[in-house]
Amino acid sequence: MSPNDPDLLSMEGINKSFPGVRALEDARLSVRRGEVHALIGQNGAGKSTIIKVLTGAYRRDSGSIVLDGQPVDFKSPQTAQLGGIATIYQEVNLIGLRSVAENVFMGREPKRYGLIDWRRVNTDARQMLADLGLDIDPRRPLNSLNVALQQMVAIARALSMNSKLVVMDEPTSSLDEREVETLFGVIRNLRARGVSVIFVSHRLDELYAICDRVTVMRDGRTVDTRLISEVSKLQLVSLMLGRDIGEVVRGGQTGFSASGRQVGEELLSVQNLQRRPVLHDVSVNVHAGEIVGLAGLLGSGRTETARVIFGADQLDSGSVSVNGSPARIRSPEQAISARIGLCPEDRKTEGIIPQLSVRENITLALLPRLARNGVVDVQKQMEIVNRFMARLGVKASGPDQAVRELSGGNQQKVILARWLCMNPTLLILDEPTRGIDVGAKVEIQSLIAELAREGLGVLMLSSELEELTEGCDRVVVLRDGSSVEELAGESLTQDRIMAAMAQGSSPEETAHA
Repeated sequence: MSPNDPDLLSMEGINKSFPGVRALEDARLSVRRGEVHALIGQNGAGKSTIIKVLTGAYRRDSGSIVLDGQPVDFKSPQTAQLGGIATIYQEVNLIGLRSVAENVFMGREPKRYGLIDWRRVNTDARQMLADLGLDIDPRRPLNSLNVALQQMVAIARALSMNSKLVVMDEPTSSLDEREVETLFGVIRNLRARGVSVIFVSHRLDELYAICDRVTVMRDGRTVDTRLISEVSKLQLVSLMLGRDIGEVVRGGQTGFSASGRQVGEELLSVQNLQRRPVLHDVSVNVHAGEIVGLAGLLGSGRTETARVIFGADQLDSGSVSVNGSPARIRSPEQAISARIGLCPEDRKTEGIIPQLSVRENITLALLPRLARNGVVDVQKQMEIVNRFMARLGVKASGPDQAVRELSGGNQQKVILARWLCMNPTLLILDEPTRGIDVGAKVEIQSLIAELAREGLGVLMLSSELEELTEGCDRVVVLRDGSSVEELAGESLTQDRIMAAMAQGSSPEETAHA
C-alpha cells in the first residue's frame, strides 16, 4: 500500500434523503488497495447509510462511486457481491435452519454433473472454518451455534468470495477476546494479499490495533480522513461529537454518576439458580436505586440468567423473590405484571418490531392498558409516546417513522421507552450500549443513572469492564454458569473482575493458592 497508489474505492458527493431526514450530505469515502480503513461516527452519523449506498441496498440521490478504476452503480447487494464487495453486518444475516456449509456457499455451491457436490461443499467449508481457527462440524444447523460462532461463519462466507473489498460492520460485537484476535489475524492476512477492508467499530482500541486510516462522519457528512497513527483517541471523540477537546476532557466519556443514588428495599433476590446445562448455581440480588452488574465471559450464563428471571426460560431449581415475597415467574407476561422489564442483547431480533413505527414499538407492552373494548385510545397513546420520545431524546422524523430506519442508539432508546412507560420497579439491561456510538452511549448511561436515582432497580449485563466498574454499585461475576464472586467498593476494579472471570477468584486469592 502506497499513498501514491490509485484508490480501490472512491465515493464523492454522495447525497441520500429519506422522508423528513437528510441521511447523507456531500459525503465522501476513499479506500486504498490493501488497507484496513476505519469508518466511525455517532449513531445517525451516516456510516450504515453510506455502506448501504455502496453495496446497493440503498439508491443514492446523487454522487459518484468508482471501484477499481471503474464507475459502478450497484442495484442490489447481490450485484455488489458479484462486483467484488462482501459485507458482514453487525446482525448475522444468514439462514438459521440451513447447515453451516450451506450458509458458507449459498448461491455458489460447487457442482458435479449438474448437481450440488455436497461432499465438496462440506469439505471446503470445514477447511475455511479451520483457517479461522474454528473446529465446527459444517453439517450442523447454523442456529445450533451461539452468536459469536454464527458471526465467524458469516466472515467465512465473505472470505470465500475472493472479494476486492470486505466491509465489516461491527464484526467483533459478539466475539470474545480470543475470537477477536483470530479475526484480526484474518484481516491482516487479507491486507497482505492486497484485499481492502472497511472496518466499522465503536471500540476505539480495536481501530488502533488493526486499522491504517480512519474516516470520521457526523450528521451525514464526512468530517475528516487521517492516518490512525496521527490522531489520538481524544481527537477522534472530539471529531465524532463535534466538540473541542477541552469539552471532551471536562465531560469525560462516561455518562454514569453515582451522585444522589440511595439504596432502598430489596426488589429482587435470586438464590442458587439452576437451568441445565448452562446455569448451575447463580445468586444475585438488586435493591431499589441500585445498579448491579453481571460480568462474565461468553458462555458464562449472563443472558440465560436474565431470561430465567424474566420468565422467558424456566428454571430447574433455585428460588426467586420479588419485593420480599417468593415468586414463580413462568412467562414474560407474569414478569411484566411484577413490574419487571427486559431490554434484550439482540435488539434487532428480540427487541424492536422493525416494520412497525416508533409509536407502535414504544406502546407495544402498554396496549392492553390503552385499549377499551378492543379499540386503542390514540390520543392517550400519542401523549405517552411524545412524552417518552422527548425524555429519552429519540431522534426521528416523527412517531410514525418506521423504527428500522433509526440508528442503533435511537432503537435502543425506543426499547427503553417501551419499558419505562410501564412504570417498572426493576429493569434488566442486557448489553445496553453494545454497537452504539460514544455520544449515544453517554446519553444512555446517563439515563440509566438517572433512573436509579429515581428509585428504579437495574440489573445490567455488560461485556465492557469499564462500563461495569464506573456504572455499578456492585458486580456479580459469573463463570461457567455459577456466580463466583461479588465485588463492591474499592474491590470493584477491572483487574478483580478479570481474575474472577478467568479463575473464579480474586488476584490475592490466586497468589496464595
